[in-house]
Amino acid sequence: MTIRCAFIIPLSILLAGLFFASGIGAATTSDPSSSVDTMKINFSTWHPHESLEVQTVWIPMLDALEERSSGKIACVLFDGEALGPGSEHYEIVADGRSDMGYATLTWTPGRFPLSDVLSLPAEIEDKETATEIGAAVYGRALRDEFAGVKVLEVNPCINSHLWTKEPIDTIEDVSGLRIRSPGGMQTRCIEAIGAEPVFMPLDSVREAMENGSIDGIVTCPPMLSSFGLNEVADHCTLVTFGCVGEGVFMNLDAWENIPHDLKPIIEEVCQNPYWTTGGMTEETYDEIVAELKESGVVFAALSPEEEARWQAAFQNVTREWVAELEAEGLPARETVEIFNQECERNGVVFVAFPPEWR
Repeated sequence: MTIRCAFIIPLSILLAGLFFASGIGAATTSDPSSSVDTMKINFSTWHPHESLEVQTVWIPMLDALEERSSGKIACVLFDGEALGPGSEHYEIVADGRSDMGYATLTWTPGRFPLSDVLSLPAEIEDKETATEIGAAVYGRALRDEFAGVKVLEVNPCINSHLWTKEPIDTIEDVSGLRIRSPGGMQTRCIEAIGAEPVFMPLDSVREAMENGSIDGIVTCPPMLSSFGLNEVADHCTLVTFGCVGEGVFMNLDAWENIPHDLKPIIEEVCQNPYWTTGGMTEETYDEIVAELKESGVVFAALSPEEEARWQAAFQNVTREWVAELEAEGLPARETVEIFNQECERNGVVFVAFPPEWR
């Protein structure tokens, strides 16, 4: 019988204990060449259960795995950090605590040095496009950074903006402000505009904004909405910060235990889960922005001259980051050029690409 469960966080935590005790994440087939028995796959994500990611992408993706396998794959969802904090989700998959999962690469600084290219500022507004770009960059430049897992997809996420209590008109307005960073290249970009980056998980941001320990947030509209942060930061500066690098990964042992006839199904469904499910589209992005505007958030674009100043600062971040990694013998500039090529191929402007490298 096919079983799929999507639980609210407290119940997920209880089930996580049962998972560790019983080893339900292990494949149940005895012969990888056939799929006579049902495969049970545990999927983990840090996204909250009520988030659009879980409701419109992960649950439908797991449903698709079950349906396309005619019930030979059964999935169990552990969401909302039920198996551990967001920063551990890559390791949760790599060490087998979960068979498959979604992980944010930039939450483990230094572990995936070239993959930080995915978090450089680029104007991406839907996850399907982001995943197409990520797949191409992974295939051309990033494979060596993921030897410990089966990579199903990586993506540069969607564009993040700056959210504050007060309007921001110039780069001088952010000087000295303490701004929450999602990690990755956003930390460097925040520093480049004269602000102080503060890395913290999104579930800590509301209190930090309320007590004044931070003055603003860099994140994407869906995450601002999911965590209700529009109630503490109702001014959005529409500057392109890029976002984090993320992806869907599978434990190698779990992958090797999957029958050969089921592997193509998993790859087909998961190589671009946003295409598979129709979740997190550009229309979704526009709807979230409209809802945030209706809630009272004021969206403001910089003047063209002012935006050019911010983008020049971000381009210098790229130059400095490339110089650092090249000094360590890593092909950072080539990776940046590949990212730019794939962005252009998908109609995306990579605003942090140094113009003299074209």
